[in-house]
Amino acid sequence: MAALEVEGLARHYGEREALSDVSLSLEAARTLVVFGPNGAGKTTLLRVLATLLRPHAGAVRVLGSSLPGDAWAVRGRIGLLAHEPLLYRELTARENLRFHARLHDVAEERVEEVLEAVAISARASEPLRNLSRGMVQRVAVARAVLHDPELLLLDEPYANLDPAAIELVEPLIGAASGRTRVVCSHDPGGGLAEADLVLGLRAGRTVLLRDAAAVQPGEIAELYR
Repeated sequence: MAALEVEGLARHYGEREALSDVSLSLEAARTLVVFGPNGAGKTTLLRVLATLLRPHAGAVRVLGSSLPGDAWAVRGRIGLLAHEPLLYRELTARENLRFHARLHDVAEERVEEVLEAVAISARASEPLRNLSRGMVQRVAVARAVLHDPELLLLDEPYANLDPAAIELVEPLIGAASGRTRVVCSHDPGGGLAEADLVLGLRAGRTVLLRDAAAVQPGEIAELYR
């Protein structure tokens, strides 16, 4: 059974179509990378898959559950790393993760484990407002994987991360994690390298949907012209 099944998905904001007639299928443990210019609909697609937005038309199944009707059954199996970190800046890194852990009935030991995994333990008692953007992004990665989700929805996951930090988070959110992933990217080379399936969007419509092995970097670059 496919981990994601989308058929004829449409979503609009007033009269503006953010997504129109988008269809795809993604098998478990595979990676879909979504390319497209700003405003193409990438973030809207992630938010629909994350159960944060309702589709206005079409059928969406995530990990076997139909959206929006069965959203309650699948939310705890999804990890979202959004463009905004979805963290409280006045709380410490540890407090943010403890709050998230309570929502998902996750043990305290897991909080310390992921803080260590992203090398934030030494700064985990400081308010997030005191941390650099790269450190905050690492805490956001820790939050996204804290509850060991089956599906990761990642919006520019390596933003603000230096090469050493990327190496730290790669086992958690990269292809080696073994999770099903949907990754929004503006990096044709890097994104294509980690993709199994490529979706190209422009103005909310599908202009490219193909196995990554059959996609050339120039086709990705063309989406941005």
